[in-house]
Parts: sequence; structure tokens; C-alpha cells
Amino acid sequence: MSQIALFHSVYGLRPAVLAAADRLRAAGHQVVTPDLYGEPAADTVEAGFALLDKIGKRTVLDRARAAVADLPPDTVLAGFSFGVWVAAELLAERPDAAALLLLHGIAGPPETVRPGLPVQLHLADPDEYEPQDEVDAWQRAMTAAGADLSVYRYPGPGHLFTDPDVPDHDPTAAELTWERVLALLDGRGRRTPG
Repeated sequence: MSQIALFHSVYGLRPAVLAAADRLRAAGHQVVTPDLYGEPAADTVEAGFALLDKIGKRTVLDRARAAVADLPPDTVLAGFSFGVWVAAELLAERPDAAALLLLHGIAGPPETVRPGLPVQLHLADPDEYEPQDEVDAWQRAMTAAGADLSVYRYPGPGHLFTDPDVPDHDPTAAELTWERVLALLDGRGRRTPG
């Protein structure tokens, strides 16, 4: 069983995030899904960015810190899209995190990664927000830092393909993503470094 902090995308705390948490709980994990906005979720990505601008990244990060303050040091840090930035920012303050789970985005400066840290990335291919050259550079840096990195690309779907309430949704890619996430959390998705 893992303790997981799952951070929402720029849209806010949407039903898809809560459904993902329920799925992880059904597999035996404990999951928190902090509402980093404190306001109803946005209906469009543009409205989500407007909410983020209104609230501010500093406030969002402070709320994330407060949400994990009482969680065990080895909590898995996970996020959807913008939420991967939140998870990666917290990694610098929580070096004993059991894993970093990145859904729909790259984040995390290599200097915050301890050798052997399981890092799993799930990304559309192509992804409108993550240019291939940036993904390649990030992957090289994370590997050089010693992360136990698994990168999964999903040809065809849109950016937020695990969310059934947006046009990006791809049920096949979403199901495969959750199978791989559960394998990581159950210890079956980890590779032996070297």
C-alpha cells in the first residue's frame, strides 16, 4: 500500500481526479486530492489558467505544502498536467518520496532527484504542451541524475487523455496508463538500476 498525494491540473479539482483517486483507493492505496484553488473547477483550459493567475502559484504551492504536511515522508507525489509541477516542486522538500508520478507533463529539476527514485511519465505523443526536444532533454537529465525513469508515450490522444470529460480523452490510453501506474505502486513497475 502506498500513500499518494494527487494534484489536479490547471482546470482545478475535477471529477476525473476524484475518480482516479477512487481507483487507486480500490487497489488498496491511500490518496489525498487537495483542492489547490478553493474554487469550482474551470470548464476550459483558458479559464483554468485565469484561475491560476488569480490565485497565484505561490498560494497554490503553499496549499499543496499544507496538504502534505502530515503525510509520511515516503508519500508518492503525483500530478495531472500542471499538477506535475506542484509534485515536482514538493519533491525538493520531501526527498524521501517513494516515487514521482507525472501524468500529462514533464517537471522536476534533476538536482531534486535522489538516485534510484522511481519516476514514471505518461505523455501523449505528440503533446501540444511538451515539445519533443524538451521531453528528450528532460529525460536525459533525469536519467543522468539517477532516476529510475519509465517514460510511456501514447500515440494519438490529446494532452489530458485520462480525463473522460475533455475532448482529449482516449479510453484505451487511459486504461493502459492506470495499469502501469498500479504496477509502479505495487512495486511491479520498477526496474533495477544499472
